[in-house]
Amino acid sequence: MKTYFKLLAMAMVLVMGSKANAQIQTVFGSGRPVGGYGAIANKFTTIGGSYANMSEVYGGVYLGKRLMLGAGFAATNNYIAVPSQYSINPTRRMSYEYGQAGMMTEYVIGSDKAIHVAFNLFAGAGFTMQYERPDWRHDFNNYDNYPNYSGNENLFFVTEPGVQLEVNVFKWMRFSPGISYRATFGSAGAGLTDADLSKLSYNATLKFGKF
Repeated sequence: MKTYFKLLAMAMVLVMGSKANAQIQTVFGSGRPVGGYGAIANKFTTIGGSYANMSEVYGGVYLGKRLMLGAGFAATNNYIAVPSQYSINPTRRMSYEYGQAGMMTEYVIGSDKAIHVAFNLFAGAGFTMQYERPDWRHDFNNYDNYPNYSGNENLFFVTEPGVQLEVNVFKWMRFSPGISYRATFGSAGAGLTDADLSKLSYNATLKFGKF
């Protein structure tokens, strides 16, 4: 009989211990796995009052199906005319270039649901410059002969919070349209104050990885 009670007591201790362990939570969720993903995005915004198309890549480690910690880079890829009064060479076809690089974080709500919400925040360094951009319709054959003027480099701090409506297309891929607001601090480029650079951005993003 004593042996029976000892075995019963041991069983109860094991059961209570397993329940206690099941209730232990970590900062990033209740024992949820660690994953990771990368993202490619296209952003529609304005720079200096002109339309700017921006390509972006970012990614990182995905903790507890909630929090992504990583890095990102984005840069414009279209012609953004520099007004003659701000151009370093008014006789040439000068364009603004904008880019940013730094830390990227995302917090996802309801990751396992087919449609859910994700909040993100970029923080890092931004830069602008002027460079000569040939008109490909007329100057393609003569591109190698262009002196490729560039200058007026400008560095500053950037932060960009945003929100996305995320769709689980496959287990390994998500489509995430969204909106963000880019805020710069300390820009001193010719014709590009913080007010000229701090604008809304409309984004279309594809994410690939282990979610």
